[in-house]
Amino acid sequence: MSGLRKEVWLKQLMKKYYPESSFLTYTKDFSSLVENDAINMTEAGVDPNVLINNTTYPIITGIRIDSPIRIELDLFETENTLVRNPEVIEYSYDQLENVLMGHRNILRVTTAEKAAHAFAPNENTPKTPLILTSGSAVADGSRLRLSMLDVLLMKERYDDMDIPLEDRYLVLHPKHVSDLIIEDLKSFKDITDIVNGQPKRFAGFNILQFSRSAIYDLSTMKKKSFGAVPGVFDTFCSFSFYKEEVMKADGTVKMYRRDNDPEERGTIVGFDKRFIAVPIRNQAIGAILSNKPS
Repeated sequence: MSGLRKEVWLKQLMKKYYPESSFLTYTKDFSSLVENDAINMTEAGVDPNVLINNTTYPIITGIRIDSPIRIELDLFETENTLVRNPEVIEYSYDQLENVLMGHRNILRVTTAEKAAHAFAPNENTPKTPLILTSGSAVADGSRLRLSMLDVLLMKERYDDMDIPLEDRYLVLHPKHVSDLIIEDLKSFKDITDIVNGQPKRFAGFNILQFSRSAIYDLSTMKKKSFGAVPGVFDTFCSFSFYKEEVMKADGTVKMYRRDNDPEERGTIVGFDKRFIAVPIRNQAIGAILSNKPS
């Protein structure tokens, strides 16, 4: 397969990797800081106080102690795909896109799922609010719907933290989107639309949608580990964040191939991607948990 050009396949794989509807589009991008698939940075120390109409001098000099942080990018690998006539495919956009679509989609979904889990707080604190839904029960009685009052309560928690209005984001679980539509069909039927490259807003939040959110144990109000199997007391959530407090970083993307496999009579290809998305200071992130009827 001497004619196969990896750069063609990799460029197409990463083309439009973050669509406008992805919440990862609206995070700080630290990819430029990646070296050897890791980020070396510092956690800023305590900010100085502000004195108003001060009359006491000299002004106190504080020492800011920054903590070094090294963040290793996670490794995401796709299963392999058998490709017939790869040299011909790479010269046809439609055929190449068809082969790569499955790899791109699963990488996109899995990296976003890992990011959504990371952005959801571990527990309720003044800077990482957790809120329980308080709407009416669904028909089967399994959960309480999300109400507009719940979103407004999350707004108040962000207001209490003095978070700027412009870059607040609320990523709704699809079931929570349906809840709001049911509550007010006329106002919220298009709540997750992207208009002129920006999501619609409600209660000070830019509204987006994602289905693979973190799982919480309602009995402890704690987040379950990534990939955990849901239990009896577990529930899904919508999550929120302030853009300046969350980050993503893309690292190395690789393509692997086995040319002219004698058993398969074709070429086998696979991909891996380095990626990380985490809160920067573990603040200004929140979640609205689907509560169960008492």
